[in-house]
Amino acid sequence: MPVAEVNGQRIAYDDTGGDGPAVLFSHGFLMDRTMFEAQVAALADRYRCITWDERGFGDTPCDGPFTYWDSADDAVALLDHLGIDRAVFVGMSQGGYLSLRAALAHPDRVRALVLIDSGAHTDDEETLAGYRSMVEHWLSDEPLGDVGTFVAGLILGEPELMRTWVAIWESRDRSSIRHPAECLLGRDDISDRVGEITCPVLIVHGEEDQAIPIDTARELCAALPDCRGLVAVPGAAHAPNMTHPDIVNPALADFLASLD
Repeated sequence: MPVAEVNGQRIAYDDTGGDGPAVLFSHGFLMDRTMFEAQVAALADRYRCITWDERGFGDTPCDGPFTYWDSADDAVALLDHLGIDRAVFVGMSQGGYLSLRAALAHPDRVRALVLIDSGAHTDDEETLAGYRSMVEHWLSDEPLGDVGTFVAGLILGEPELMRTWVAIWESRDRSSIRHPAECLLGRDDISDRVGEITCPVLIVHGEEDQAIPIDTARELCAALPDCRGLVAVPGAAHAPNMTHPDIVNPALADFLASLD
C-alpha cells in the first residue's frame, strides 16, 4: 500500500498508473477507497485511476480537526505527489464535498467533476441532530447494532453489502471518525458559489437516496454553468456506484470519453 506524505498527512492511496488521463476517486463518509473497485476495474485500461483514503478512514489517520477545504488541498497535494497536473475528480457524498471545493480553490487542477449523491448544501437542524446521535453511538463502546444496520441501509440498501460494511466498521477503531464527523456536520454552505465552477460536471444520484434527496441533485445541476446531465439511478440509495455499477459505469465512461 503506497503512502503519500503531504500536507502533514500520511495518505494511503492506490494508483493504476499508465499514460491515460487521470481520474481521482474520493469516497464518502464511513467508506474508504475500496468503494470504487467496480469503477476502477471498468476504466483502468483507458484511464489512470487513483483512489485514496481521506482523513480518518481506511488506512489514512486523522490527528486533529480539519475542513473539506483541507481535504481538497489533500487531493491536490496527492496529485502533486504523483506528478499529475490535472484530473477528473469523481466524488461520492463527502468525496463530492471536497471535489467541489477543489474546483473552487484549484480550478486549474480539476479537469471535470463527477458528483455521486453529493451537494453544495448543508443539512437542516433536524438532520444534524440525527447525525449527532449516530456519531455519539459510533464513538461509544456499544456494538453498532441497529445503528450500524440503519446507516448501512441508508448508504447501501443492499443486504449483502450492508453486512459486509457493518463488519468492516465493527473491526475498526471507531474513534477515528471523531474529527471527520466534526468536519461533516460543521461544513460550510457553498451553494452560492457553484456558479463559479466552469468545468464540465456529471451528476449521478440514486432515486431512493434518503440521505440526500434527488431534488438536491436537480437543483445543483441547474445551478452549475456546465452540468452535462443528471443520471438518476432507479432503486439506488446513497452509493449507486456500488449497488448499480451496471448503470453508473457506462455513464461515467461516456462522460470521460466526451472530455477526450
